[in-house]
Amino acid sequence: MAKSLIAIVGRPNVGKSSIFNVLIGERISIVHDSPGVTRDRIYADGEWFGREFILIDTGGLEIGSDDPITIQMRRQVEFAIEACDAIIFLCDIRDGLTNADREIAGLLRQSAKPVVLALNKADRIGGFPPEAYEFYELGFGEPHCVSAIHKLGLGDLISDVFSKIPQREVAEADDDRIAVAIIGKPNVGKSSLMNVILAEERAIVSDIPGTTRDALDVFVENDYGSYTFIDTAGLRRKSRIDNVIEKYSTFRTDSAVERSDVCLILLDAEDGVSEQDTKIAGLAHEAGKASIFVINKWDLLDEKGERYKKWVEDIRTRFAFMPYAPIITISALTGQRVEGLFNLINKVYAEAERRLSTSVINEVLAEAVAMHKSPSKQGRHLKIYYASQVDIKPPQIVFFINDKKLLHFSYERYIENRFREAFGFEGTPIRMIWRERRQTDYIRVKEDQL
Repeated sequence: MAKSLIAIVGRPNVGKSSIFNVLIGERISIVHDSPGVTRDRIYADGEWFGREFILIDTGGLEIGSDDPITIQMRRQVEFAIEACDAIIFLCDIRDGLTNADREIAGLLRQSAKPVVLALNKADRIGGFPPEAYEFYELGFGEPHCVSAIHKLGLGDLISDVFSKIPQREVAEADDDRIAVAIIGKPNVGKSSLMNVILAEERAIVSDIPGTTRDALDVFVENDYGSYTFIDTAGLRRKSRIDNVIEKYSTFRTDSAVERSDVCLILLDAEDGVSEQDTKIAGLAHEAGKASIFVINKWDLLDEKGERYKKWVEDIRTRFAFMPYAPIITISALTGQRVEGLFNLINKVYAEAERRLSTSVINEVLAEAVAMHKSPSKQGRHLKIYYASQVDIKPPQIVFFINDKKLLHFSYERYIENRFREAFGFEGTPIRMIWRERRQTDYIRVKEDQL
């Protein structure tokens, strides 16, 4: 059965994100009592009595405003209205029917989409509240009185929505998508890159830092494969996160990195590498994610040959903890080399998924130890008995040794470099776990090799 697309639309601060979170069953949207918190379309999967749907949380709709951000927010809402199968028109019963509600109702009638009217903040239990009668004026039939806080009336609401959506049979969706998080500091071009990938204005683009506050998921399928792209809020230095909403956005970016397979670390070609860039990259590295350094705005540079050499040098110096990550230069504005990202994404994802046999690992390990004698301390040498890969994404290899105290970080780095020379693992970190051997470990690994 096809997933129905349902959009929640309304003026600012009527509780759209709160209703969204309750219907989905988790805190996906940022919830705060400041108008304009949700700016882009937020998508999430939901299910109601066996019927699956995709719910869209939209920004507060303000008709008639000439503010640039507000105009773009309205365009995002219009995109959601055009794409959806049905609309939940949310109003605030405490405020009563406002002129803004009437203007939005006119826009929704023009869409010719099924509309179900819901009145949020109807927190009192009892009969139909007298305050709801004036909303019949909007022409959408009997309104549903609901409460996001107390979770009242939502079952009848979503049932009514489904009653207005015809069921369609389609082939099952492909779940084998590569999840790609686009991360970087504010105003580096994350939303612009998302838009050129999609060839539509999916996310708001503005030169005002902090425009994107939520992590946005969009599905892309092309000749290179199937992907879920996650556009995230720009991460600021913690000392500059001066309000609650920015803190929520930082938490959301951390979450986006955690649920991704590949991270695109966007850098600004004009700005150079900053301390904040290294901290953002560190999130991907510590989470064990395959990563690619993407230098955006490359179209703005002169003497690109020399500048590229300088950029590579800076990246390899400032991001010394990520020597495995490839580098690509693009322009999200012109689309230059953006298509080349997909080949790189596929490559580093495949490397992160690689699984090596224990016998092959130990052949390379034996050669590495023979070429470079293991460290010693007070006459005792480090002995590496064998190694075995135990996991992927990222590749994790367990080394069984005689004494952890004899291991030096320089030798650990040497072993990693030899493994990379032998096996590649471009774009992905390698987790190397060192354990003091027990006899049972040796027996278990020998059995695995049989």
